[in-house]
Order: sequence, then C-alpha cells, then structure tokens
Amino acid sequence: MDPSSLTPVMRILRGCLHLMLAALLTLSVVRAVQERVPHLTAVVVLAVVLGMVYAVGATWPRVRHSGATAAGWLLAVGMMWTALLVVSPEAVYLAFPLFFLQLHLLPTTWGLTAVVWTTLTAIAGFCWHRGGFAVGAVVGPSLGAAVAIAVVLGYQALYRESEQRRALIEELTAARGELAAAEREAGVLAERERLAREIHDTLAQGLSSIHLLLRATERLLPERAEEANTHVVQARETASSNLEEARRFVRALSPPDLENGSLPSALERLCASTSAATGPTVDWQLSGVPVPLRTAHEVALLRIAQSALANATQHADATRVAVTLSFMDTEVALDIVDDGVGFDPDTVSSGDRGFGLPGMRSRARSLQGTLVVESRPGLGTAVAVTVPLEVRT
Repeated sequence: MDPSSLTPVMRILRGCLHLMLAALLTLSVVRAVQERVPHLTAVVVLAVVLGMVYAVGATWPRVRHSGATAAGWLLAVGMMWTALLVVSPEAVYLAFPLFFLQLHLLPTTWGLTAVVWTTLTAIAGFCWHRGGFAVGAVVGPSLGAAVAIAVVLGYQALYRESEQRRALIEELTAARGELAAAEREAGVLAERERLAREIHDTLAQGLSSIHLLLRATERLLPERAEEANTHVVQARETASSNLEEARRFVRALSPPDLENGSLPSALERLCASTSAATGPTVDWQLSGVPVPLRTAHEVALLRIAQSALANATQHADATRVAVTLSFMDTEVALDIVDDGVGFDPDTVSSGDRGFGLPGMRSRARSLQGTLVVESRPGLGTAVAVTVPLEVRT
C-alpha cells in the first residue's frame, strides 16, 4: 500500500503507534531508574537516541515516499532497539509497534521477513534477561507478531477492495454521464425529426399549395379575374391554416382539424380541401365503425394522409386519388391510392425525393405500425399504413 494514500483512520492509528512507542520508551527508562539497574546510563542514553532516531523518521516525508529510505530508517531503529534490549528487559515490548512499522513501510515479503527477525530477537532478549528458555518468552512475541500481521494484512485487503469499489464507482459515474449525454443527444435528434416531420406535413405542403394557387392566379389574370380571386381566397385560407398549424406544433398541441372533430371528419375535410385547392379529384371512403383513437394515433394518421396527398398532387401529377380509412377489430388502416406517374420505391431516399416517405415510415414505426408503398413507373402509387387499434379512454 502506498503510504502517501493513507485514510484518516490509518493516520489516527499511526499517531497512536507513535504514542505507544514513546510510552514504552518512557517505561523502560522509568523501570531502569526505579530498579537502579547496573547499566542505567546506557539505558537512558540508548532510549533517548532511539527516540530521536524514531522521531526523525516519523517526521521526515521521504521515509513515507521512498522504500530505500524507509528500509534504512527501520534498520537504524532496529539496531538501536537491539542495543537497548541488551541492557533493558522492558525493551522487549517495543517489538509490538516495530511489527506495525515494518509491515506498513516495507513491501509484504520484506515486511514479513523483518517481523520474523524482530520476533526472534525479542525472544532471544527475553530469554537472555530471564537466564534461560521460557514458554512465555516465545508465546508473547510470537502472538504479538501474529496479531500485527493479521491486522495489517487484513487492513491492506480491505483497502484494496475499497479502492476497487471506488474505481468501479468512478467508472459507473462516468458511464452514467456518457449515457445521460447520449440520451440528451437522442432527445435532440428526436425533436429535430419531429419538427422536420411537422414542417414537411404542414408548412411545406401549405406553402406548396399556396405556390400552385398563386401560379394559377397569375395565369388567369387579368382576363378571368373572378376565377383568379377564388384562387387568392384559397391561398389566403391555406396561409391562415398554416399559421395556426405552426403555432400549434410549436406548442406541441393537436392539429386544429382534430381539436374539434374526429379523425374521419378531419380526413374528409382534408380530401375536400385538397380537391378544391390543387385540382385532382380526391375520393373519401370510411369503412367499419369509427372509434375514438388516442391522440398520437390520430395525429400520425392525419399527417401521413397529408404527406401522401401532397406527394400525389405535387410529384405524381395524379388526376384522381382515393383515400380510405378502415376500422377493424384490432387494427386501423389508412390507404391512399393515386393514378399518377408512379416511381420505383426501392430507389427512394430522403435525399432524392424529400422527407415524405421516410417521415411517414417513421410515424408508423413510432406507433408499432407498418407502412407499405406499392408503385411502378406509369402505374400510380398505393400507400397503406396499418397501426394497432388503441381506443382512447
């Protein structure tokens, strides 16, 4: 474990370790003074020198960041401790804080080796002062070494697991941020697609109708002013309707044709206005028993009808179009068939024929429905969309 990355708990434990060593050094001196040991001066001097060497290492940052410096400092501390152990039996208790220092500052293998050496030295010193071998001389230092090893290695294992969890949390946080960014981007793209469909199916078609009406008016003036005025009125009504559509889809509201009526009535009015404004005859037919649909279904089917009729009148040069809305047991179907010039559906993309067909397919997919286009050059076009029947509740 990198000593530079200590947790607050480990810093507290290290402070307690320093206090323990200082207390044990003081105990050695006090006992030596009380018992007036023969080597009192040596005990005091060695204890003071050991305390100074220890204090230097404890306050020197290089010891915590350099393995070689830490090893040299621990060697000096160990030599001073061994010398103190020769003249003071109480110095054997200093082995316990030394175990933690060695395991903490040295690599695991070297730390364990140092602990074994310190344990054997403590046993030898204890037996030296007792004048012979004793079971307690072996059990005490060995048990202390075992406890120190278990505590330090256990803490290091917990620390590594904590670091792994921290890294995992950081990865999850980064992934969540990336996911949120992707969702925002997807939302932006979806909104752009929605606006593109709405503009294509409302404003663009209305502007195209206005353009055709104004061209027809231009051809009629000045000889047929009354008929030209009819086209101007239709153009003005289309412009007014488009303005209302623009205001409503910006506010994400339902189309005005659906606000005060059902889908069949909205489609019927659409067929009538298309016939009046652009020329081809649009036949309207309703099949089955109408039921109120969810707003999303009604809006999508109306927009698909608007786009298909615009394609039939503007691109296919159709003279007759049939629009059929069919209510079935589990589905509702919308069919738009024209007698125009037709085209090859396999060659159509949003790049070469506009946004119409891709937009219609997208609307059908958004309702888990299907859209099929059948056409051949010179044989007209049939657009059939089927969506699940979801009744408004």
